[in-house]
Amino acid sequence: MFIIIHCIDTSVSLTALGFQNTTMHFVTEFVLLGFPGQREMQTFFFFLILVVYLLTLLGNGAIVCAVKWDRQLHTPMYIFLGNFAFLEIWYISSTVPNMLVNILSDTKTISFTGCFLQFYFFFSLGTTECFFLSVMAYDRYLAICRPLHYPSIMTGKFCVILICVCWVSGFLCYPVPVVLISQLPFCGPNIIDHFVCDPGPLFALACIPAPSTELICYTFNSMIIFGPFLSILGSYTLVLRAVVCFPSRAGRTKAFSTCGSHLMVVFLFYGTLMVMYVSPTSGNPAGMQKIITLIYSAVTPLLNPFIYSLRNKDMKDALKKVLRLRINQN
Repeated sequence: MFIIIHCIDTSVSLTALGFQNTTMHFVTEFVLLGFPGQREMQTFFFFLILVVYLLTLLGNGAIVCAVKWDRQLHTPMYIFLGNFAFLEIWYISSTVPNMLVNILSDTKTISFTGCFLQFYFFFSLGTTECFFLSVMAYDRYLAICRPLHYPSIMTGKFCVILICVCWVSGFLCYPVPVVLISQLPFCGPNIIDHFVCDPGPLFALACIPAPSTELICYTFNSMIIFGPFLSILGSYTLVLRAVVCFPSRAGRTKAFSTCGSHLMVVFLFYGTLMVMYVSPTSGNPAGMQKIITLIYSAVTPLLNPFIYSLRNKDMKDALKKVLRLRINQN
């Protein structure tokens, strides 16, 4: 359906640009080149990414189970963390399975519709992650800066509302960019030098320049990235001011430890995200863009459970309980 509408809508503009006597063949699939190299190197990439994927599922799945089964973790902070871990499972699953199939494939093709579906889910889940990081920063601000009011503000109902807003808002943000880019005329080369369907390579394959669409998408990405990021910075600036005024050293240490893991995830995720989608990347080689994308799409979801669990005593105790429970059941 996308392709039929696409052909009809662009026929007039292409004719106006001087394609009257040219037979146009519109793209029905794309080729994702993925990672270059000989068969041995491809096999190495396959097993490396497979191990990363399985460890990510195991680590984040363990956090989800720990939060679900341990009643001591039924607090807003850990409920947010459990939802965040659940989100990471879907986030990495939106690209890695197709990436693994693509590595072993000889054709390395993905359908037109499949490409834009991957585009939508990958960026929608990434946007949801931005919102969750912002909400988790706000939760830490309330817990540290307004501890007496925290129970009355961060109630169970309000916690559920924030979680629903993150999920719904994340999936409502990207239909417009996806539709705009999918309506561009793709009638020439269909090779994407990447392992995911990314806006940059898609714009490069369009038959006609689309500066207005590029500007809209660039502005849209900047707003989605900087909005939550500035919110996070604001929350932690207030947290830092409050922590410095703590009378006891033990209290300052505990507060920094609680927020340290969250900040590590924020800087790792947002650092690579801004380099890729906010700073000018047209001059960056395709290999560098692949590495940056791999970091925030696969490495960050892998590291999150280790960062949170290894720096949090309650989470480590809960994971041990879950492990003992599973061993005893078997």
